[in-house]
Amino acid sequence: MKWIDIIMLIVCILLISIIMLQESKEDASRAFSGTKSDLFANKKIRGAEKVVSIITGVLAGLFVVCAILATFVISRF
Repeated sequence: MKWIDIIMLIVCILLISIIMLQESKEDASRAFSGTKSDLFANKKIRGAEKVVSIITGVLAGLFVVCAILATFVISRF
């Protein structure tokens, strides 16, 4: 196992755990009942929710960069 694999594993675990911390923006029962959705309403996120959203974006970007590095740049043999 190379160093990039270990970094990807750590980032993956952090990404999964931070996504689990986010609260749902839509109730699942609304999705199937046909009631009006507020999913695309203009809402600003503030406080801890904003921080969690930023961390999620950074971790997702880091995971993509690590995946590209592991696939194309780092020699596997």
